[in-house]
Amino acid sequence: MSSHISNERPQPDKVLTDIADYVLNYEIKNELAWKTAHYCLLDTLGCGLEALTYHACTKLLGPVVKGTIVPHGAKVPGTQFQLDPVQAAFNIGAIVRWLDFNDTWLAAEWGHPSDNLGGILATADWLSRTQIAEGKAPLKMKQVLEAMIMAHEIQGVMALENSFNKVGLDHVLLVKLASTAVVGKLIGLTRDEMINAVSLAFVDGQSLRTYRHAPNTGSRKSWAAGDATSRAVRLALIAQTGEMGYPSVLTAKTWGFYDVSFKGNEFKFQREYGSYVMENVLFKISFPAEFHSQTAVEAAMTLHQQLKDLGKTTDDIKKVTIRTHEAAIRIIDKKGPLNNPADRDHCIQYMVAVPMIHGRLTAADYEDNIASDPRIDILRDKIECVEDTQFTTDYHDPEKRSIANAVTVELNDGTVLKEIVVEYPIGHQRRREEGIPELIKKYKINLARIFPEKQQRVVLENSLDYDKLISLNVNEFVDLMVI
Repeated sequence: MSSHISNERPQPDKVLTDIADYVLNYEIKNELAWKTAHYCLLDTLGCGLEALTYHACTKLLGPVVKGTIVPHGAKVPGTQFQLDPVQAAFNIGAIVRWLDFNDTWLAAEWGHPSDNLGGILATADWLSRTQIAEGKAPLKMKQVLEAMIMAHEIQGVMALENSFNKVGLDHVLLVKLASTAVVGKLIGLTRDEMINAVSLAFVDGQSLRTYRHAPNTGSRKSWAAGDATSRAVRLALIAQTGEMGYPSVLTAKTWGFYDVSFKGNEFKFQREYGSYVMENVLFKISFPAEFHSQTAVEAAMTLHQQLKDLGKTTDDIKKVTIRTHEAAIRIIDKKGPLNNPADRDHCIQYMVAVPMIHGRLTAADYEDNIASDPRIDILRDKIECVEDTQFTTDYHDPEKRSIANAVTVELNDGTVLKEIVVEYPIGHQRRREEGIPELIKKYKINLARIFPEKQQRVVLENSLDYDKLISLNVNEFVDLMVI
């Protein structure tokens, strides 16, 4: 006996309409959100410039067909590429995420909301150059910042209560979702077209997290966000043609996202969309390390100096205990062989061992020539992680959102050094006053990696001042960044 299947077209799922209405109608008034977006833009582009010094990244860049140049296409900062907006989004997204050094959001799901800049900047630049060619006005950089704030908000609010990693899906799903919505606004989608576009992002098969975890940890985690934000541009452009959407993409029985990919559960929401996420986003300022380890690395730097002051080295260590939160144990507590840089920058033992030995942790410290130092693996074997349930509680507390780690060292002679506790990393909202000067310093260092001194001065003159930046045409700003 067969049961009747209704073919009545339902109203769009509320999750879809809420995103569309937020992007199309919400006015951002919070000054902190705008100013933080400014710093976020600088930091994100700086991370991309540093990535250009790594061949493993640059070999993936450029057009799909070598030699292709797109008239009025989007330019890729730090390069000479001018590409269609979909491929430009991949390029920008890949360089931004490559070194795991851009901003972070931690909740039930974690991720890096500035990954969305790939689709945002590529689309805004392409639109600006095309509109100028047609005798129309280009977009302003303030529109880029607005899109960043909204993309941060969509990705971050979705992440607050909904854990995609627990069902094996990667957080770049949220990059695709957020980028689709804000790119859709930039290209002028109607409300119905926007709902269609967002539904298409859920219809897609979603990335598995397997490339972030043993035994498959690998470099796809460094270009997955570029892939997601470029796919978003493609989906928004498809929706612009009038292509249909799928209104119950989430809730459809058997065939919808909830039943297929989310164990039958519906999304939960802690708050409405506003500008909360950008206001509270976490910057990676000091160390290119998975964010759950940032405070542990900061503690390790302190311990390095303490050992030095005592006339000791890591050879004198018997045991290291890291008191940490549950998410860190689930993601980066890793024993055994580490096969590549992507493996190492997601291992808390490695990220603590290197600064305790060398007094530093840079992107270069994940490469084979550093990892081959036998002292690192010897020390890794002595490092144990234990969960502190209060740290886990504070991690999820919306008023705190701490990322606490506490490190204790026991020496071979029985001496136990005082535990070093760091609750909030320097990139945390609670340490903004301390962090922003360091963020600007990081930005200047990254500019110097790629651009000659005269060009650095011009870029800084036009980008450090908020009022000057927001009034710039997008294409003019991007031209400043072309090598």
